[in-house]
Formats: sequence, C-alpha cells, structure tokens
Amino acid sequence: MEIKTVGVVGAGIMGGGIVQVCAQSGYQVVVSEINDELLQKGMGTVGHFLDRAVKKERITSAEKDEIMGRIKATTDPKDFKDCDLVVEAIIESLELKKEAFKQLDEICPPHALLTSNTSSMTIIDMAAATGRMDKVAGLHFFNPVPVMRLVEIVRTIVTSDETLETLRGFSESLGKTVVIAKDTPGFIVNRLLIPYLLNAVRVYEAGLASVEDIDTAIQLGLNHPMGPFRLLDILGNDTTLFIADNMFNEFKDDTYAAPVLLRRMVSAGILGRKSGRGFYGEYK
Repeated sequence: MEIKTVGVVGAGIMGGGIVQVCAQSGYQVVVSEINDELLQKGMGTVGHFLDRAVKKERITSAEKDEIMGRIKATTDPKDFKDCDLVVEAIIESLELKKEAFKQLDEICPPHALLTSNTSSMTIIDMAAATGRMDKVAGLHFFNPVPVMRLVEIVRTIVTSDETLETLRGFSESLGKTVVIAKDTPGFIVNRLLIPYLLNAVRVYEAGLASVEDIDTAIQLGLNHPMGPFRLLDILGNDTTLFIADNMFNEFKDDTYAAPVLLRRMVSAGILGRKSGRGFYGEYK
C-alpha cells in the first residue's frame, strides 16, 4: 500500500519529531493536539529545529518553507479522514490511547494503518479498540527522532504481513533502520535498557561508586557514548520508572523492580533535564 498522507496524534517532543521527519521526507502530514496552545508549541519546536538545520546549511530556507508547507496543524481529529497512516504519540496512558484508536478507527479510511509510538505498552490492547486489528502495529521511534536512526516495528499476533511490509517501507523511506519486535512490553531496546539503568541506580544506591565514576567506567570500559546516569537525566526518571513499572506488572520479574531511590526522586520531582535537576544536580 502506498503512503501519501501521514497523521500524527500529539505534537510533543516525540510527535513533533515524527512530524518533522515525515514532512522532510516528502509526505503530507496532519498533526493534532488537544488545544491551540500545545499545537503552536509543537509547531514552534518543529520550526526551531528546521531553523537550526538551515543555519548548519543542511537545508535551505526555501526547503524549510516547503517542509512546513506540507504540515497541517489541527485540533480537529476529523482532519485525519484522508490519512493513509496515523502514528499515535500521546502520553503513556492506555485508556487515552484506546480512546484515540477507537476514534481514529471511526474517522480514518478503511485502508489506513494505525500505529502507536508507545515505548512500553502492549499494542494489542489498543488494536482491540478498533475494527481493523490486522492494520494496527507499534511504530516506536527514538528521541530525538530526526537524529536517531532506529525504528522498532512491533507486530501483534494479528498484524498482517501487508501491514508489516508497508510500515517497513515507510520507515526506510524516512532514512530509518528497522527492527521487528514481538508485542511484549519494552520490545527490544527497553527490554534490555531498563534493567541496565535500574542496576546502575542500585549500584549507586548501595554506595559502590559515585555517579560520575559509574558513568566513566561504563563509557571507557564498555565504549558507550555516555554513562547510565547521563542517559537517565536525558530520558527522565519519571519515564524510566513508568516503563519499569509497566514491565514489572507484566512479567512479575524483580529485574524490572524499580530501586527505592529512583521512585523517591520521581516523587520529589527530580526528573532530570526536563525538571532542571537530576543525578547530575542542577540544569540551567
């Protein structure tokens, strides 16, 4: 199936990034938010990143205008009526996601594929809210979307071969490398990443080493681009805790049980860069 028009539900950090890469790749894009304030904020972020690309001479001002011209920003879900593919990128609430999928199923044309950018939730739970379960899958991008080259396509037990191959071709047209994952919480990357991050917090919590020394050990000893605590401050302690709790509830495995320190930091609002304070102290 040919994809011409892409819908994105949610204009936050992830949604905005998905909008940008789709428009840059030549697709017509419809992006929605729940109100004008959030919509304008999201579009402002897209414009900001494109301005940076112009400044770095990666694109011209004319190309930026063409990219922005392919994007339709709306607060009316009915504007998804002509989309061939929709990517849901709202907050990680299963109930809200199920509501969104039910609404999209009613609005979008019968051939349209419905996908979720969730990082940890089970896709089949969203698919069950639709009458097109074979056309539903996970399409998990990584932050920042314009930079990170990976996309995890998450196949449920009823996702069709045609849906899978269409999503593979679409993702590759965005310049992404595709991996296929089964529909289990965390998929591939977070299934491996979250235990690693939780163990780093446990090591620090036990007093084995400082945050800085743990990060240095991982960077130089394993040749990682950054240590676990730098990564936690970027990802957000709340996001990490949310994914860990989801996975623990699914698997009942202590590997995914969040350390007390992480939970207390989230309760205290110490979330990382997004809150201005994290494992590395204050951020300006």
